[in-house]
Amino acid sequence: MLFVAIISFVILQRLIEVIIAKRNEKRMLAQGAYEVGSSHYPIMIALHVSFFISLIVEVLFFNNTTSTFFPLLFMLFLFVQTLRVWCLFSLGSFWNTKVIILPGASVVKKGPYLFLKHPNYLIVCLEIALLPLMFQAYFTAICFTLLNFAMLSVRIPLEERALREATNYNDEFKKKISAS
Repeated sequence: MLFVAIISFVILQRLIEVIIAKRNEKRMLAQGAYEVGSSHYPIMIALHVSFFISLIVEVLFFNNTTSTFFPLLFMLFLFVQTLRVWCLFSLGSFWNTKVIILPGASVVKKGPYLFLKHPNYLIVCLEIALLPLMFQAYFTAICFTLLNFAMLSVRIPLEERALREATNYNDEFKKKISAS
């Protein structure tokens, strides 16, 4: 029952995020933004949907129980969820599940983006490991961690290239490097 409650919460959270992303996408496109990397987006969606299917199958059909370390893993998961919301609020109308670029925009340099270029991707990596580990779903944890790394090896360079070409991305990160 605990697993069903947690996985239902996370799936509901993702559905709400899709609604927010669609709203932000429409708003940004109306301001002259454009999408980059649309060819990899369906693969990314398939990866995330498959993650949930794999997790549900592994936990429910193989009768996995909670990990001995569940309390610690669950606390880490809650902390990661807080960071996820912080990322979303920090990016505001720029937050999206797609790579949407608004030419001439200033990159967001507040919240967790003061410390990392891509904190949301780190958070997704942690979630993909933590959720399965809480319920001893080791196959899902290992398989989808590797698949997610492969996806991010495509997505992050694509996003950074687009940001460098159309925004003040280089200038902002040169400041950070020279200030150190």
